[in-house]
Amino acid sequence: MPPTGLGGEEPIRVVISDDHDLFRRGLRMVLEAEEDIKVVAEAADGQEAVALVEELAPDVVLMDVRMPRMGGIDATRLIRQLFPTTRIIVLTVSDEEDDLYGAVKAGANGYLLKEVSIEEVADAVRAVFAGHSLISPALASKLLAEFSGPPKAVDDAMPSSARLTEREVAVLKLVALGHDNATIAAELDVSESTVRNHVANILTKLQLRSQTEPAT
Repeated sequence: MPPTGLGGEEPIRVVISDDHDLFRRGLRMVLEAEEDIKVVAEAADGQEAVALVEELAPDVVLMDVRMPRMGGIDATRLIRQLFPTTRIIVLTVSDEEDDLYGAVKAGANGYLLKEVSIEEVADAVRAVFAGHSLISPALASKLLAEFSGPPKAVDDAMPSSARLTEREVAVLKLVALGHDNATIAAELDVSESTVRNHVANILTKLQLRSQTEPAT
């Protein structure tokens, strides 16, 4: 039986924020075919998304990056500050480094490219609602480069709590190869919950790392 929303009775309440009408409507139609998911509203820009979160208190927001008036990264940061219990998945065509890092540093719980299947989006909604964090293979590859590339001046000032462990690096490498949590768990001989914890820790450490970087 699929998981349910708040209180174990209500469906997971979702807001879709994207400036392309056809994409929003298509995603809404498919997600609402899932018994445990209900799309409660659509936003055409980040400013509208923030207002809808304040009005409706959804469980999950699906957020595009490039939108008029207020972009998805700024909206994500604002929602995270004002409504910390709302989970946010950035769903975009952009795999640019600034967007990937910006979304995670703003507090997104997941980052998916629009090339994923609709089924994966529904599963992602369920996962972040359950408290898990998501890293796409594209993001994992860039994070590997960020954490394992040539040392930067900021690295010397970075606390040990912001550095990846050997096991976290191993998880990140397998995510970058496109493996799911079950496959990673089997490969590393750990539980799936341990893999999910490692992913959450990686995102937290990226946020810690960003706090040590000098302002530009």
